[in-house]
Amino acid sequence: MQPSRPVPPAAPQADTPAPRLSPPLLERPGVRPAGLRQVFRDVGLPYVSNGVIGLIFSASGPIAVTLAVGAAGGLTEAQLASWVFGILFSGGAATLVMSLLYRQPLGFAWSIPGTVLLGPSLQHLSFAEVVGAFFTSGVLVLALGASGVVRRIMAAVPMPIVMAMVAAVFLKFGTDIVSSTQANPVVAGPMVVAFLVLTAVPALGRFLPPVLGTLVVGCLAVAASGQFSFHAGGPVLAAPVFTAPEFTWAAQLELVVPLALTVLFVQNGQGIAVLRAAGHNPPVNVFAIVSGAFSLLNAGCGAVSACVTGPTNALMTSSGAKERQYTAAVVFGVLAMICALLAPALTRLMLATPTEFILALGGIAMLRALQQAFVTAFATTFTLGSLVTFVVTMSGMSLFNIHPAFWGLVIGYAVSRVLEHADHAGADTGLKSGTSTPHLKAPAN
Repeated sequence: MQPSRPVPPAAPQADTPAPRLSPPLLERPGVRPAGLRQVFRDVGLPYVSNGVIGLIFSASGPIAVTLAVGAAGGLTEAQLASWVFGILFSGGAATLVMSLLYRQPLGFAWSIPGTVLLGPSLQHLSFAEVVGAFFTSGVLVLALGASGVVRRIMAAVPMPIVMAMVAAVFLKFGTDIVSSTQANPVVAGPMVVAFLVLTAVPALGRFLPPVLGTLVVGCLAVAASGQFSFHAGGPVLAAPVFTAPEFTWAAQLELVVPLALTVLFVQNGQGIAVLRAAGHNPPVNVFAIVSGAFSLLNAGCGAVSACVTGPTNALMTSSGAKERQYTAAVVFGVLAMICALLAPALTRLMLATPTEFILALGGIAMLRALQQAFVTAFATTFTLGSLVTFVVTMSGMSLFNIHPAFWGLVIGYAVSRVLEHADHAGADTGLKSGTSTPHLKAPAN
């Protein structure tokens, strides 16, 4: 019997990376939805404050823009009230459902740039034709979200370039503090001082959050200076009005694509960038689908498209623990739906305060978000593309009735691709190796 030959050791095999699984079309929450007990455990004064200030911001200046555009376009008082009801109710409902489901502060509102671009259109199109464009745009946004193309496009654009667009859009909120203080120092001046003192003295800030203290001091200043001019009378409860849509080629060609692009890449792009910078993981495709679905609901009330909102999400993530910030969105959503039912009275109440109060409050609350946008945009890579994006967005360039923030992203990304090869090569290498890159994640607050 021959002795058995020793078996040679197996040659070492090179480690092969496991294939990367493509994410599901609809991003899953990854956590259990928050129940009522969980919300009451997590909520606190800073989060209630952030939610209330987010609502004040949404229900003041943006409502004024909506009323101005609608009135200039010849809408009746009933149509305007229905518009306000639609945007507040859908924004509140979408925010409440999404934030509880994902346990993240996922704030929805309506497209202010979309509202502004309606101004010229209402001068030569009937309101029924505009409503027809609302319906078609909602279907288009919903279809693009369901296709998954939105997430792929958003993942391709580096985060610094997106945040440069956000910085350009948010910059006006910062300059509003200066202009408001100069125009109305009696109201805005004490608000600025209150914010600085509460921020500089941590013991005071823990007792009274700086932004909430700013709101309280501002209300006292408005009351003491006699600048609150509320006029009673008029309807209190909202009464939605359905406007039968008319689908004409003129309105569809003029409005549908600009409205859809504004929702998906200007408004939702801002919100996604702000949430990622705050350390959250927003569901991009679900955002698009929900925006399209609630845009159809808005259209039924004669209202502009629904979308994820950058400024309000910045306000709701401005302070507190990341895991508890969703409660600020819950507060915002509940209050927004209540205010939708009281839309006529709420509109008169918010417009009774001086403009400088609203501008100063919004600007002060947005300072941290503005700071984070600049840091993310210009601190590391893609700085030239970020600069071009910032400059183009600030220039106000508007082609084909599409908001300049969209062109800022397109031109900034194109310039970056041509001139910043090393940055893109490093990002692509990171993607292949499975490490995080500036495409996908921004620094947390």
